[in-house]
Amino acid sequence: MQKRTITTLALTLALTATTALQAQSPPATITGPVGPSPYNIIRYWHQPFSEPGFAFGGNSGVFAESPDRILIAQRGETRLPDPLPATYTGFAGSLGMNVLSAVDKRVMKKNFLYVLDANGKVREHWSQWDSLFADATGPGPHRIRISPYDPQHRVWVIDESYSVIYVFSNDGSKLLKTLGEKGVQGTDGTHFGKPQDVAFLPDGRILIADGLDNHRVMIMDKDIKYIGEFGGKGKGPGQFNGVHAVAVGPEGRVFALDRSGSRINVFHTTSDPAKFDFVEAFGGFSLPLDIIVNDDAIWVTDLTPLRFNKLDFKGNHLYTWMVPRELPDGYIEVHTFSVDSKGNLYGGDNQYGRTQKFVPKPDADPKLLIHEPWHAK
Repeated sequence: MQKRTITTLALTLALTATTALQAQSPPATITGPVGPSPYNIIRYWHQPFSEPGFAFGGNSGVFAESPDRILIAQRGETRLPDPLPATYTGFAGSLGMNVLSAVDKRVMKKNFLYVLDANGKVREHWSQWDSLFADATGPGPHRIRISPYDPQHRVWVIDESYSVIYVFSNDGSKLLKTLGEKGVQGTDGTHFGKPQDVAFLPDGRILIADGLDNHRVMIMDKDIKYIGEFGGKGKGPGQFNGVHAVAVGPEGRVFALDRSGSRINVFHTTSDPAKFDFVEAFGGFSLPLDIIVNDDAIWVTDLTPLRFNKLDFKGNHLYTWMVPRELPDGYIEVHTFSVDSKGNLYGGDNQYGRTQKFVPKPDADPKLLIHEPWHAK
């Protein structure tokens, strides 16, 4: 077994990774139709709740379990200036702050996990678990997910900084399982190297995007035991330069975002539960961030320029709509997105520091709307 303690230097270097990658990534050549957003944004939907002097950190994980229960994983809080300028409207980005790059303003103490209602107000505050994420030198929790096949609706939180994954009861009252060893990286079947995401197969298997250091997708059985992996670092077929997100689609397809490789790697299940075949790679991206797979299409958020992309299962870009940077409704980075059963879209901004709610325009073309992620019926 190879394992290594996470060093302060390594985590410090990781703090500005996304900003540096964005600067280095050339703008993508956009192919296919480009048009307006089919959504309206509910302005200032995400209601502040921190103590005076603090604001949201990077909203890295968002999962809409229902229209009235939206789970958020954020990267600590942001210390606000004192006195507070009159231009402040409830989030650090309104003051021109970038909560990802403003490392000196990041406070890794509390408010990492919470749940919002339909109006953007906190309905559950999981402060009992703050100690799991506190005092990290790196950015903190990365994704929050629930399996569509789990009758218990357990909540998975992927923590990049400490290279660990937590599984909580749905109400947050219990920590049911810890995967990995907190603060220790490794390349075996029980350790991670900056894990990024998790996805769920209909037969109970679990795929872990592991991630920014190990460049692999780990295959776990229904009991969360390691049975195999695929990927590896490189530019070749099925290899990665940073597995940032993973999603499962119909007919055994698996889509894994190669963030710095600027592509989606497509794999397929086989008769062997521990083996996945590489199929092809889809390009046309600069820095792809998150993915939702629908019945017949793929939606991806990408940087440079910031946008939502719709693709078919052959990799053709079917539609693109741009995400403006300008406030009050703009974004720097749609790091994560989720859709509820009513078709409302939620996007977490890892740099302005908030989540926004999008509702379909009354005259929107249904083909341009993002639906809930695919799962086997």
